[in-house]
Amino acid sequence: MSETVTGPTPGTTGGEVRVIASDAEAVEAARALVPRFAEGACGRDRDRCLPREQVRELARSGLLGITVPRALGGAGAGAGTVAEILRLLGTADLSLAQIPQPHFAFLNALRLRGGGTARARVFGDVLAGALVSNAQAERSGRTAHTHATRLERGGGGWRVNGSKYYATGSLLADWIAVVAPAATPDGPRPHIAFVPADAPGVRVEDDWAGMGQRTTASGTVHLADVAVPDDLVLPQYLTFEGPTTYGAFAQLLHAAIDIGAARGALAEAAAFVRSKSRPWFESGVDTAPEDPLLVHRFGELEIQVRAAEALLASAADRVDAADAVLAGGAPGAEDATAEASVAVAAAKVAGGRAAVEVSSALFEVAGTRAAADSENLHRHWRDARTHTVHDPVRWKVQHVGEYSLNRRRPPRHGQI
Repeated sequence: MSETVTGPTPGTTGGEVRVIASDAEAVEAARALVPRFAEGACGRDRDRCLPREQVRELARSGLLGITVPRALGGAGAGAGTVAEILRLLGTADLSLAQIPQPHFAFLNALRLRGGGTARARVFGDVLAGALVSNAQAERSGRTAHTHATRLERGGGGWRVNGSKYYATGSLLADWIAVVAPAATPDGPRPHIAFVPADAPGVRVEDDWAGMGQRTTASGTVHLADVAVPDDLVLPQYLTFEGPTTYGAFAQLLHAAIDIGAARGALAEAAAFVRSKSRPWFESGVDTAPEDPLLVHRFGELEIQVRAAEALLASAADRVDAADAVLAGGAPGAEDATAEASVAVAAAKVAGGRAAVEVSSALFEVAGTRAAADSENLHRHWRDARTHTVHDPVRWKVQHVGEYSLNRRRPPRHGQI
């Protein structure tokens, strides 16, 4: 039976929120959370127990506020830092790592398109520990990005009506970023409305029933005549009228989650083999870790994960470099942002493949005992397979191929 939740679940963080001042400090804070988030990940998945306390701890750590501009009290962290943080969290729990992905993606939209009032209010809340979720995809249109939800003028501001599905983090959110078309002189164009999760007319339904990512706190967001002031509505369509890293940044974070999950699955496979697996009788060795064919297979998997990690680091560098070009107004922005998008696409393909293949190979290397339902090791594959169908990697390969062969730049709009 689905549960209806009205308003933000975390509310307060349950403690003082740390102020993070540098990128290095942010990465170390994430590294410190990994063992605590890994503990209990198996049980949270098995029982579908939403990570309420873990999200509170993430908020208290100060990590949710690291991309807030320095002028507004944040660390102004770059793409590479955010990607490394989500990669680290992904090694512990892919579902938990997914929750801050839309948070950072839509804070980037706020940074690019928000006015002073919106930036001060939302960024201020985020520095105090607030979580932003997304409300973007819909199930009723021709594609997931066909919007029936409408943002229309009314009551001295805006009114939003509709339903959004797969709204990651919405069950634990303080703010919900709603994507919807609104009228412009050129017809309906995409806007983003920042809506408090406890605003009148907002109802979040706990109805996610996927085979994987059971604990991403993804619900259906119902919006019934929700009032939104002018200051909290952003003209998102303007972001794509010039070169941008908006889509590349969002996709970089998805890639980081996959690559972290691949590393986490490989580590758990190795731990299982060292402690529980038995050698194959033909190997002639006393313990499974001494089996030469098993050692060889681990070598192949390790190389695959390291290759994906290297592509992720390279892509993050390209995104940060393109952002520097855009910020400085230097020539070459179109080329720099295209290079960033292509690099991210390559990392996304490699990362998704690594996550699915390593989480599947886990059973191959660990043996029959690993398939016991009580071990719940299949959560790694279920999570990876669910996350990697978020958007089809075949289109990433297509864009990379077009760029390599025909020098056609990938589309600006990207996807989240």
